[in-house]
Amino acid sequence: MLFQIKTYLPTAALAFLIFFFAFHALTGERGLLLATQRRAALAERRQELAQLRAERQALEVKAHYLRNDSLSLDLLEERAHDALGFVAPGDYVVREASTHG
Repeated sequence: MLFQIKTYLPTAALAFLIFFFAFHALTGERGLLLATQRRAALAERRQELAQLRAERQALEVKAHYLRNDSLSLDLLEERAHDALGFVAPGDYVVREASTHG
């Protein structure tokens, strides 16, 4: 009887290992059943990355115009006047008619 158990022990251990790895290949963290979720998450992350790259590019352009070597003083003054609503004493102000009623 003990001899018969010893002969089937390697086969049972091998069957257990096959079952163990097959189970985790299907249901594990990186298993086949979660592949569609991983693909969807990857597509979402790629879209987010593209958005962040575009944002970064826009910020780099803005930062470039704020550096001393490329700063346009006229443009800076115009933006300050627009933002603050002030004009210099010698400036002429032309008001546009409002289009909203």
